[in-house]
Amino acid sequence: MADSLSTGLGEEKEQEKGGNEKERNAVRIERNKDKDGVTETLGFNDKNGATRGQKRNLSDLSLGRFITTEITRGYFLEHNEAKYTERREKVYTCLRIPKELEKLMTFGFFLCLDTFLYVFTLLPLRVVLALLRLVAVPCCGLRGSRLLQPAQVCDVLKGFIMVLCYSMMSYVDYSMMYHLIRGQSVIKLYIIYNMLEVADRLFSSFGQDILDALYWTATEPKEKKRAHIGVIPHFLMAVLYVFLHAILIMVQATTLNVAFNSHNKSLLTIMMSNNFVEIKGSVFKKFEKNNLFQMSNSDIKERFTNYILLLIVCLRNMEQFSWNPDHLWVLFPDVVMVITSEVAVDVVKHAFITKFNDISADVYGEYRASLAFDLVSSRQKNAYTDYSDSVSRRMGFIPLPLALLLIKVVTSSVKIQGSLSFMCVMLFYLG
Repeated sequence: MADSLSTGLGEEKEQEKGGNEKERNAVRIERNKDKDGVTETLGFNDKNGATRGQKRNLSDLSLGRFITTEITRGYFLEHNEAKYTERREKVYTCLRIPKELEKLMTFGFFLCLDTFLYVFTLLPLRVVLALLRLVAVPCCGLRGSRLLQPAQVCDVLKGFIMVLCYSMMSYVDYSMMYHLIRGQSVIKLYIIYNMLEVADRLFSSFGQDILDALYWTATEPKEKKRAHIGVIPHFLMAVLYVFLHAILIMVQATTLNVAFNSHNKSLLTIMMSNNFVEIKGSVFKKFEKNNLFQMSNSDIKERFTNYILLLIVCLRNMEQFSWNPDHLWVLFPDVVMVITSEVAVDVVKHAFITKFNDISADVYGEYRASLAFDLVSSRQKNAYTDYSDSVSRRMGFIPLPLALLLIKVVTSSVKIQGSLSFMCVMLFYLG
């Protein structure tokens, strides 16, 4: 009996537990259904809300609203003040470049002119004094003193170089060279002129080294061990260099003269347009202050050389027209065009170089001070070089070949006859 009762009670308890579990599962299922229904309802409502918002936004995107927004839209430059201030300073720097550059060019031009005129004025007098000393010292019995000072030795060497090269230049026929160049085509002359410009720069860079080697070899103290090939070989190299460089400049002047005398001026236009190629080759390169100084010195030398070439062209043309003053006005527009293009190219080139490399316009004042320091230091008593040689080393301007060519052209173009003409030349020289 007891076993049957306990068994019945256990079955009832199990049935109650099973019923409770079924009820709990049913409640859970109903709750999940309610949640799913709510979620689906909420999702449906969200989708409907987004659709209504998109329709509302699309209705607002009209052409009139877009134009109104673009017209009334504003911005504030002061939020990037440093950037715009820097841009304004660059504009002001570009505007200052022409003035500062021309100051440097003018100062450098007069330095080159002083060095160039030194060959015609002071150098002959110094050579005469050195030769007088060379004769007077042995005659007076001054055995303890040197025959010539180092500076006088250099002056005598320069004088001998000029005399020998001038005698060699007398065998060069300018008229034959002119007609030979004139018979070439325009393209050939354009290529020749470009090659001559490159050759002139190479000659200038190497020529001063040849002259310095000659001066040092001739004045080197005798106590030192000989480490050179001798004074005479160096002297012959210097004579050959000055002669070849003078011929090179003569060909340049002749080519420019042919361009001036051409009927359609096409060659002159092409040659002047060649100056603007410098802008492409220089503007987009990286430049430091020292590189810009070297380029400025090269531009000074090039401008002065072009002025001398224009002078030679005018002399030759005036001689052909029997020194008729009216023909000078015919040459005047072409001369102005050459000078104007040269100045314009230099200004544009330096303006953009300083802009792209963030160089201030005040740097040209430093360049003038550097050139002035070289000039002052070379005129002191303990100077190690003559001021004309100092300018030649700094700017690459060697006056001897150019002076030799000008002497050749003037003596062949201007005829000096009679004592009165000779006296006028002497007065002009002494004045």
